Amino acid sequence: MRFFTLILLLGVLWQRPVAAQSPARGRVVVTYLDSKLLKGNPGGENPRRRVSVYLPAGYEASLQRRYPVLYYLHGFTWNDSLLFHADGLGELLDQAIADGKIRPLIVVAPNEQTLFQGSFYTNSATNGPWADFTARELVSFIDKNYRTLAKPASRGLAGHSMGGNGTLRLAMLYPGTYAAAYALSPAFVAPHPEWMAARPSQAAASQAASRAAIQQDFNAIRLVACARAFSPTPGKGAFGAALPYSVSSDSLTHRDAVLARWGAASPVALLPTHLASLRQLRSLAFDWGEQDQFQHIPVTCRLLDTQLSAYGIPHAAESYEGNHGNRIMGRKGRLYQKLLPFFNQLLQFD
Repeated sequence: MRFFTLILLLGVLWQRPVAAQSPARGRVVVTYLDSKLLKGNPGGENPRRRVSVYLPAGYEASLQRRYPVLYYLHGFTWNDSLLFHADGLGELLDQAIADGKIRPLIVVAPNEQTLFQGSFYTNSATNGPWADFTARELVSFIDKNYRTLAKPASRGLAGHSMGGNGTLRLAMLYPGTYAAAYALSPAFVAPHPEWMAARPSQAAASQAASRAAIQQDFNAIRLVACARAFSPTPGKGAFGAALPYSVSSDSLTHRDAVLARWGAASPVALLPTHLASLRQLRSLAFDWGEQDQFQHIPVTCRLLDTQLSAYGIPHAAESYEGNHGNRIMGRKGRLYQKLLPFFNQLLQFD
């Protein structure tokens, strides 16, 4: 009887599903870079910048091994900490490596949130030289402090929304720095009425005397952030920037010269004079959701696709059914399904 009971028990255990093994876990290191380039900027932005660095499992054990680096640029109002603690980027990277989507690599996410929520990864006379900081100072800092393969062929650049805009811009302005670039739902790719036309928030920003006055108005904050990035006037006005509208007693007036400066800073406007930079990349890709709540993104991404094709720049452009953020993270998201395999094929891992 005991023997029969034992046989039944073994049968139950044999049929019980074995729990899936968790992937080996990497480590996210939070460090700080005291930027010489951003120090003393007229806009009052903090030159001490937090940087989150994902180190793959085995980094501490294999002291002779060096790794390629993917620089990932966050979006407007977001930051490096939220990428890892809200979006779960570290766990997604662990899973992608365990699943063979990508070989082990270092991922670097700088915090470029500013007093007005974002630097737009551009050099500004008010905010400071954020493009130089990202493409030069940060890269040098990472290569000095971590076991990287310190060469362009092992360096990738990617980002979402504002970070996608920065990805396109830096790929053009800093040739020979990155092997490949991938922009997810890049914002402000070209001039568009959605972000350059008048609306109540434009009046609020134009009349505000301080940051506190517009703190609860997302569109006003975004307007001022763009102005500080693309039309800076250090030390002048409430924000050290020329806003694209002025308010009289009963009307809102366009400042066409300011709007022209914004348009000239967009990736589509930069494209004709930076074709050689893009041709140095091993590959360029971007994608966008057709239901993006920011209506300019599908329109301007299609325009960029057309312009790149007209200039003969090899690239991949893809739209998908989704909005601004719902198809990015997670194992079914674009980062896991598209972006990471993209860099796995293109970066040199040794």
